[in-house]
Amino acid sequence: MAEKIIAVNRKARHDYEVIDTFEAGIVLLGTEVKSLRAGKANLKDSYARIRNGELWLFGLHISPYSHGSYNNHIPERDRKLLLHKYEIRRLIGKVEEAGLTLVPLKLYFKNGKVKVQLGLARGRKQYDKRQVIAKREADRDLRRRLKQR
Repeated sequence: MAEKIIAVNRKARHDYEVIDTFEAGIVLLGTEVKSLRAGKANLKDSYARIRNGELWLFGLHISPYSHGSYNNHIPERDRKLLLHKYEIRRLIGKVEEAGLTLVPLKLYFKNGKVKVQLGLARGRKQYDKRQVIAKREADRDLRRRLKQR
């Protein structure tokens, strides 16, 4: 499987504890796909929600296509995500649990189609973030010391 990464939401793994991941297709316009091939996407403030039994992605910024005409797309429009009905029903049950949300982790091409990797995540508190950073630095120091021996 040829997978070409377009954009990664680095902040998501810092701000959220990812419990489970899903792969979803996304409904796009032609100029959006051309802009994505040029790597012009930003997942930073985006999130997914279930609305009327359908999964939607909000806040994904895809820059207008540079060679597009007057028909160019709106950069931050809501985009429908494609999942099987049973997967959406399963997500509805999990998202309604306290504190769980759907966060896009990365956007990529897979076999010529644009896919979004969604993470079912729980928000981290500020002190949790500090603990994760402290643990990562301690592990890094330990590896460095073992490497010096």
